[in-house]
Amino acid sequence: MTRLSGKVAVITGGGTGIGQAIALTYAREGAQVAVAGRRKDKLEETISLLKQAGSEGLALECDVTKAADTERLVKTAEERFGKVNVLVNNAGALSVSTVETISEEDWDRVMAVNVKGPFLMSRAALPAMRRAGGGSIVNIGSVLGMAAIQNRAAYCASKGGVGMLTKAMALDHAKDKIRVNCICPSIVETAMTEAFFLETEAARRTRENRLSTIPLGRFGKPNDLAGIAVFLASEESSWMTGTVIPVDGGVTAA
Repeated sequence: MTRLSGKVAVITGGGTGIGQAIALTYAREGAQVAVAGRRKDKLEETISLLKQAGSEGLALECDVTKAADTERLVKTAEERFGKVNVLVNNAGALSVSTVETISEEDWDRVMAVNVKGPFLMSRAALPAMRRAGGGSIVNIGSVLGMAAIQNRAAYCASKGGVGMLTKAMALDHAKDKIRVNCICPSIVETAMTEAFFLETEAARRTRENRLSTIPLGRFGKPNDLAGIAVFLASEESSWMTGTVIPVDGGVTAA
């Protein structure tokens, strides 16, 4: 018996990086998976990998900042698989800036993807989870929602919001047997972070400086988050809700 047998999961940002790793791990653990994102070609790559692993997935284009898209996503997944048990709010946006250097437009973009997105996706998924008898919402936050660094004002504010949204939803929906928890990674090696760190010589120096702050001596990999995402979606964590969990190579231990 696999740990997620019989469960149906919806994963945003499922075409690359952390979302893709969680999707593949969920499928290996027996879940049926719907992946969502804005780039259809990347979603199809995830579906191809799911098929190679012997699982039939569902790919849907979705902008998590638009209520109609989030509602359509959950409805389609429920119609296809019969229920929705798990939601992983993984889609995210980054801005390297201070409050003086960021534009109002970019501030709104970061807040819309990182905070409004989980709100809209959770609101869309809650009725389906109630119909399923309960469920688990797994938010992907950041250690920068727990402690700040320079030049990440909007990102820190947004991820701090995700942590508090997690706690508030956990209290509001415990009576529905819907648990809400948050995983907070430090830097994870994805296409987005690799591109940023290789842009210039200064970016490469920044990479080395950030690496030196991680006690375990390496950046995370998407699969480093997949295991705890399985745990939080499974019955093994049935008495956990409202937690904000750093998975960060030891960064927050200092």
